[in-house]
Amino acid sequence: MIAPRTYTIEEFLNTTHYTGASFSPDQAALLVSSDASGIYNAYRIRISDGTIAPLTHSTTDSIYAIAYFPEDERFLYRSDQGGNELSHIYVLGLDGSATDLTPGENLKAIFLGWAQDDQSFFVGTNERDPRFFDAYEYDIRSYQRELIYQNDAGLNFDDITPDRRYIALAKTETNADSDIYLCDRHTGEMENLTRHNGDIHHQPMGFSPDGQYLYYLTDKESEFLYLMRYDLSSDAHQFIQAVDWDIASVSHSKYDKYLVITINNDARTELCLYDAATLAPVPLPQLPNAEITAVAIARTEDRMAFYASSSKIPRDLFVHDFANSTPTRLTQSLNPQINPQDLVEGEVVRFASYDRLEIPGILYMPHQASEATPVPALVWVHGGPGGQSRVGYSALIQYLVNHGYAIYAINNRGSSGYGKTFFHLDDRKHGDVDLKDVVASKQMLIETGLVDPERIGIIGGSYGGYMVLAALAFQPEVFAVGVDIFGVSNWVRTLQSIPPWWESQRKALEQEMGDFDDVEFLRAKSPLFHTERIVKPLMVLQGANDPRVLRVESDEMVAAVRNRGVPVEYVVFEDEGHGFVKKENQARGYKAILDFVTAYLPHRL
Repeated sequence: MIAPRTYTIEEFLNTTHYTGASFSPDQAALLVSSDASGIYNAYRIRISDGTIAPLTHSTTDSIYAIAYFPEDERFLYRSDQGGNELSHIYVLGLDGSATDLTPGENLKAIFLGWAQDDQSFFVGTNERDPRFFDAYEYDIRSYQRELIYQNDAGLNFDDITPDRRYIALAKTETNADSDIYLCDRHTGEMENLTRHNGDIHHQPMGFSPDGQYLYYLTDKESEFLYLMRYDLSSDAHQFIQAVDWDIASVSHSKYDKYLVITINNDARTELCLYDAATLAPVPLPQLPNAEITAVAIARTEDRMAFYASSSKIPRDLFVHDFANSTPTRLTQSLNPQINPQDLVEGEVVRFASYDRLEIPGILYMPHQASEATPVPALVWVHGGPGGQSRVGYSALIQYLVNHGYAIYAINNRGSSGYGKTFFHLDDRKHGDVDLKDVVASKQMLIETGLVDPERIGIIGGSYGGYMVLAALAFQPEVFAVGVDIFGVSNWVRTLQSIPPWWESQRKALEQEMGDFDDVEFLRAKSPLFHTERIVKPLMVLQGANDPRVLRVESDEMVAAVRNRGVPVEYVVFEDEGHGFVKKENQARGYKAILDFVTAYLPHRL
């Protein structure tokens, strides 16, 4: 086999990432966000020829476009300050001037959607009470706003009917139990539409465009989420669709011609398009070996924008005219200097864990690997808790694999997407049963015959970073190295300092992690209090502005391990938060990771 060409991190990061898609009022262009400048800004892509033009020019804080206005090319966007997650909502006027629609200090704002009549839009802010988001309606011309829902009980706004009478609200009880409420703004009545006994999850998916139905997901008497709808006129609940995986999202086109449903099918997105009236399937573009995601249907309902990607190709933007069979590709995201054949397709691989439970994950095996030349490997643990590693493009994963490191992105018990029983198997057992799955995956890698048994490490971000630290502290001889990307080291402090806007999820987080006031229980699973057991080299990466995992978590962990003479590399980004979005920082961080594993997890010569 011809050895693949290896690429520098700069070559990988010369790939351009796009997100979002909003049709302009004349349908001639799409509004997107892109990191082409090294930081996310808003761009206009002309559909006729793919010409891309910048609309914002930030060099400090990322800008994420939301949508064009219905009748002109003003648009909304969100931006925070250095990754602190205190996003504000802005409008960029036709003259290029920006207006902060949610001014103030220490507040967070979220976009809640457009009114069906296109005369207003909705925004949530926690300015009144840092714990909860109130909902406001903004006039599209004057930007004057009116409070339409005051959130005093942790019920989160989901959608509002076209006549503004009814608001759908979601209430989380625990991580297994939630309800949907209907607020009648005329009478003030608040009705629980999903009153039940036991643990059942209910998640609103918005009203139909005519306001007759409220669509929602539930796992009542099922392992997986399925689709129902509630008829506001008759109070009847009607079953719509179920599959053998979770239905992940549901949306309608502007005038209800189409219904879009996405399914979380074994860590891949399966997109389904239906005639909304008959639920007859509508043919989709055929793009072999690609995952279609993020559909946006034009207001005219004659075309749609979508992204397509694979493990080897980052998301590219397409426009599909429903009258034609061949979509138009608007972007070429992957750096043209990189040959996709040098990259690796992720393969879903399952193994029997310590108690014989089947555990899924995604394996990326380098082209260089063979039984004669086994390669080092890293077990990649996703964030959460309760997240999921999914098939798709990751610059960091492909960079490491391209340089000869196998990656197994494990979906240990407690991961989402595999049924509610699997999801709850790690409740209050974090750093224990889920860590045992991660440890057991090492044997699966060895049994491939392509991985060096003595050179297997662990890497992860956020909750996955905690798992890295837990592995080194509680299973100190299993992994040769650990790479912790903004991981929790002290659960006592982290749970007591959660951002105030997480208040509505507080009970669910306690159900998942343990009582916030049970200090001994939390200390027992916190690696910071067990650093005397850590003997393997550790790398830590941290954003200074992270509001979820505070910098002190990493500072103290690094100091404690260094004081014992264990090799530690520490990289701090002063202008990042919970995740590194600036290309300059990604280049520095990703190269540092490769240098670290090369030093402590080298290839055999």
